[in-house]
Amino acid sequence: MKVVIQRVRRAHVTVDGEVVGQIGLGSMVLVGVARGDTDEDVAYLSRKVIQLRIFDDDEGLLNRSIADVGGAFLVVSQFTLYGDCRKGARPSYVEAAPPEEGKARYEQFVAQLREAGHAVETGRFQETMVVDMENDGPVTLVLESRRRSA
Repeated sequence: MKVVIQRVRRAHVTVDGEVVGQIGLGSMVLVGVARGDTDEDVAYLSRKVIQLRIFDDDEGLLNRSIADVGGAFLVVSQFTLYGDCRKGARPSYVEAAPPEEGKARYEQFVAQLREAGHAVETGRFQETMVVDMENDGPVTLVLESRRRSA
């Protein structure tokens, strides 16, 4: 499983011109699910995303978590995070989970953020979406469950 997390001042996602999720201060989280991802992968990344200290403290250091600043998450599925561009000009998505598996793990990830008490907005799985956000910093990180050391 892979996520791209961006600190944002605001973000929203639309489907066919309809806003389906929006937040103010918080984190935009793009979620890619790989074939064979497990409950452990989801738990690791949800915990990591919640605990990340990517918001400024009074000295301007990245010392505050999303809970510390009262922020929210906007979580959007993005299978293209598993696009392999090493050969040719067209990405291969063989590493991405099939839709049923991807949707289940994506929804599990969202549920774990909510169960931890966080405000979470989402896009719509397997839909064409337009994401509009104001990246703050910019602060952008890539996390992968299969590359964890602890």
